[in-house]
Amino acid sequence: MPSAVAYVSFGMEFDLAGIHADRAYAVLASLVTPRPIAWVTSLGADGVVNAAPFSFFNVLGVHPPAVGICPGDRPDGTPKDTALNVRCQHEFVVNLVDEATAEAMNRTSAALPHGVSELPGAGLTTRPSSVVRTPRLAEAPVSMECVEWGTLEIGANRLIIGLVKRVHVRDELVDEKTLRIRSERFRVVGRMASPDWYCRTMDRFEMKRPG
Repeated sequence: MPSAVAYVSFGMEFDLAGIHADRAYAVLASLVTPRPIAWVTSLGADGVVNAAPFSFFNVLGVHPPAVGICPGDRPDGTPKDTALNVRCQHEFVVNLVDEATAEAMNRTSAALPHGVSELPGAGLTTRPSSVVRTPRLAEAPVSMECVEWGTLEIGANRLIIGLVKRVHVRDELVDEKTLRIRSERFRVVGRMASPDWYCRTMDRFEMKRPG
């Protein structure tokens, strides 16, 4: 094994602030799994709709409803279109990804020139949102309209916090009487190890919380 890797009594130890800093993404993205995927649509100043997936994403709270996404930079250090568009428009839509839309989501992860929409190449269409100008993906099972609360920059990291103003859910995923999500019908996918692994989420089990 590489001599730079230290062993302790419970296993391997990585110094992500030191000699293993260049392995931080590969290690963390492969261990903190499965991660939900935010398939974000955003609107450029020129009116072009951008769509891009981010797995550094989660719900942050419900009072008020809030989510966070972390779009990284391009290899040359410039912000990706999602970050630029949110900075300009202060809004975005988080679309969620199920098994039926996974391939299209993957196609939108391709690096395109600035200002070029991913939608035509992925065969995607949009629907108008209710309270933001940014459209949502018609093919997505769930879409959350968000307005930017703020953006935190921690070193080279960028955390965009959005307040969720509207949630659109495909009819068959909602119990109309209880307004609960029919999770057995929501075949969502998750992000697994870097660089190319994903998972299905239908192998589930239940544990009741202690009283």
